[in-house]
Amino acid sequence: MAIASKTPLTKTPLTKTPLKGKIVLITGASAGIGAACAHYFADAGAKLILCARRQEKLQTLADELHTEYAASTLLLPMDVQQSDEVTAMIDGLPSDWQAIEVLVNNAGLSRGLDNQYEGSLQDWEEMIDTNIKGLLYMTRAIVPGMVKRNQGHVINLGSIAARDTYKGGSVYCATKAAVKVLSEGLKIDLLGTPVRVTNVEPGLVETEFSEVRFRGDRDRAKTVYSGMNALTPNDIADAVLYAATRPPHVNISELFLIPTDQSSSTLIHRRPT
Repeated sequence: MAIASKTPLTKTPLTKTPLKGKIVLITGASAGIGAACAHYFADAGAKLILCARRQEKLQTLADELHTEYAASTLLLPMDVQQSDEVTAMIDGLPSDWQAIEVLVNNAGLSRGLDNQYEGSLQDWEEMIDTNIKGLLYMTRAIVPGMVKRNQGHVINLGSIAARDTYKGGSVYCATKAAVKVLSEGLKIDLLGTPVRVTNVEPGLVETEFSEVRFRGDRDRAKTVYSGMNALTPNDIADAVLYAATRPPHVNISELFLIPTDQSSSTLIHRRPT
């Protein structure tokens, strides 16, 4: 009996979203994940609006991007915690920098590891004002333009902390749970438009994050990553770029990535040092 030949599967070429010449705005761009994202998007040919509080670090990054990729950059030294400042900066963008294609809401921080009932009010306010309010201020200032232009992508930097509360971190975890909910809610509100929303949730990434948490105590910060292979800022930037370059009909709603040496916020495999 003759066996019918099988029709070979055909692979449809992937139509990626091109970034060459597109405008990408990154908050918290002066170091860590934000700076790594700037390098990855610059390498993809994007024009970059770099936002952070530290003007000198932004300038150093802009110089690097120009040297390595001949990247076009615009620096916005500002504090995302200040709604009036955010609005003024975005409204005041030069006309040729207004059509923001990708917003990377990366600015964020953690403070302390106190018990919730003993926590510092200043620590709470800094985390809430940056991680939640700052993200909302940037989104509110930029997304209406995306809707009007009928294109855009919001990429929020969340955390494993949104999924897994740990001792001393409940307020920080709450802010990242808010990022998860706000990302989901924004996608609901944007249904019927082509504007995409992605929430990237990393586990341990070795940056100055822990140094900020412990207010400059580098020795204490180093213990967070000792004996294990943490993620790097480049790992996260690669994931962010992946989400941004999917075909226009594909929305990567959530990207959860952790080191192989980690399985939860508190379960980490450490080797003797």
